[in-house]
Amino acid sequence: MCCLMYRIWPLLLLGGLLGPGVRHVSGIDIYTPKEVEVVNGTNVRLKCTFSTSHPVSTQSVIVSWNFKPLGSGSDESVFYYQEIPYPPQAGRFKGHAVWSGDIMRKDVSITLHEVPPTFNGTYICQVRNRPDVHGSNGEIVLKVVNKVSLSEIGILAAAVGGACAVLMVLLCIFVGVRFYKRKHMSTDIEMHPQERVWKDPTVCSPEEAVHLLVKKKKDSVSSDDEASEPSSGDDDEEDDDEEEDDDDDDDDDDDDDDDDVADDD
Repeated sequence: MCCLMYRIWPLLLLGGLLGPGVRHVSGIDIYTPKEVEVVNGTNVRLKCTFSTSHPVSTQSVIVSWNFKPLGSGSDESVFYYQEIPYPPQAGRFKGHAVWSGDIMRKDVSITLHEVPPTFNGTYICQVRNRPDVHGSNGEIVLKVVNKVSLSEIGILAAAVGGACAVLMVLLCIFVGVRFYKRKHMSTDIEMHPQERVWKDPTVCSPEEAVHLLVKKKKDSVSSDDEASEPSSGDDDEEDDDEEEDDDDDDDDDDDDDDDDVADDD
């Protein structure tokens, strides 16, 4: 047991000595796009963010941006930040490079204004957060072009936008057709109200109403004639009876006259 303890103690002591050293060289991770395209004479933002295991403050973070031109050439300072931003006071980037980052959000980006073709090259972003001062740098290749080329994301965005535009056009056509039909139906109702009433089976048109009125009058006249025919027959019989009575009276008068004449004789 004593021999085992003697063997373990050196290992524990070595681990205690190496532990702080390993944590100290953990390093900073820096994130940048690999390549950026910009149209000649426009502005471009060079994005650079980082992560660290130590607390971040404006006093502890140091940022430096350097530029490596295409081909051969020495590095040039683009921007420097330590507690406050220090834009370049000389060189090609004077008046072009401005600070656009936020230390507390772990963003150390810069923006280049009115980029000329001489800005083609590689931009190196270096961040140190004391005591965390180890780690690799971020590199961005900037290409200044006369016209922006379509990337895969741009093509996808254009396709999605085109599909949305087609759907909107179809929707507008559908709504327009429905609105036109409704307006046309309301116009027909206002211009031809009589036709709409005539189509209703429960209502007749004025022509049909006149026809029914004339037919009704004819029927009433014919019914009156039929009712008057029997009464005329009775009148004739009464007239005949009156004539026969008159004849009988005349005969009686003649007989009386004859009797009077005989008496006179």
